[in-house]
Amino acid sequence: MNPDRPIPKANTGSSFLNWLADSSTALVHLERRFDPFLRPAFDALLRDPVARLITALINRQRPHERLAIAQEKLMPDEEAYLDSIIASFEKQMRGLWRPGEFERGGNTKTHGIVRAEFRVHDNLPPELRHGIYAQPRTFPAWVRFSGPGPYITPDIDDVGFMSISVKLMRVPGPKLMEDEKFTQDMFGVSTPTFVTPDAHANAQLQIESGKNAQIFYFLNFHRPHLLDLIMQALWIKTQSSPFEAPYFSCVPYLLGEGQAMQYSFWPLRKARTPIPRLPLRPPDDYLRQAMAATLAAGDVDIEVRLQRQTDPFLMPIENNAVLWPERLSPRVTAATLHIPRQKFDSPAQLDFARRLSYNPWHSIPEHRPLGNQSRARLRMYKTLATLRHRMNDVPFYEPTGEETFE
Repeated sequence: MNPDRPIPKANTGSSFLNWLADSSTALVHLERRFDPFLRPAFDALLRDPVARLITALINRQRPHERLAIAQEKLMPDEEAYLDSIIASFEKQMRGLWRPGEFERGGNTKTHGIVRAEFRVHDNLPPELRHGIYAQPRTFPAWVRFSGPGPYITPDIDDVGFMSISVKLMRVPGPKLMEDEKFTQDMFGVSTPTFVTPDAHANAQLQIESGKNAQIFYFLNFHRPHLLDLIMQALWIKTQSSPFEAPYFSCVPYLLGEGQAMQYSFWPLRKARTPIPRLPLRPPDDYLRQAMAATLAAGDVDIEVRLQRQTDPFLMPIENNAVLWPERLSPRVTAATLHIPRQKFDSPAQLDFARRLSYNPWHSIPEHRPLGNQSRARLRMYKTLATLRHRMNDVPFYEPTGEETFE
């Protein structure tokens, strides 16, 4: 595993813009030290009302395209934006990592990968009983918790964002990708909306990321994303443990033919792990240490909730910066992700995470990914995974759940 290191300095070609970008990063790092003392009160009083206001403002700017439930619509120049995204990621990865040490382009730092069971509940309503939710059963799973990327930094120096990647195994039926025969991959991030609304914006973000100046994706005179910045800021914060935050798919998926959904993961654990040493500097890997302490003491259960699309405009397929309102469609618990007590932080098990390739198109047709950013992920994730495996001289590997690391 690559060691933690500071975020590189901005490289915009302008000394003034570099100073602005580096200053904004320094302010975020300072805020992270004091965030836990202020955030609970803000979240309780203001977060949800502000989120509703920002969502309404975003929706006022969007055209009403009169789409149907679960209907997709291709973007103009969609493939060109995807080409730009892939080129930006490849350039940045080659600049950051040496052969044999390549990491993922996003969701880069592995906090831990753990063995789990995905337990589908009985007595689900008929509209939810599709695909993996069709009947009560249990799938073995490997669950990876990670930081934002594209860098590997001390935890307190990231942007306050975490992700979860779930690989179910022994899933029967044909798959949308042929490189894995028995898996179903699921993804979530700790903000309920995606950082970019569409592939066009994503291409813009990756260009600024390549300059280590992501702030200028949000704040610029050409195509600003101020509302998206505010929405992200409502949820990014100093995290206490990967087991103590909800995660959201942000992008939609089929729920059987003619239905769309988003899913989310909600930890049942109510306790909050104290962050060591704040407002001074915590240990670089305090999030992994929090995971290890929790799983040394007992099991962890996380609810899997499904939210059906019921309004094609207010719950869009092609714009992933819009928060789907629960007043139109509540999130319904459909499964439990059970993580048994275990030791997971051996070097061999952490290295195992680098062998795996997660892709939302590792999926049965009943849960096909929807929307332009999901369509982009098919080729983007496959291309970048191929690059990473080739540069590390590691073959593709489909796990079985029987892996051991003694």
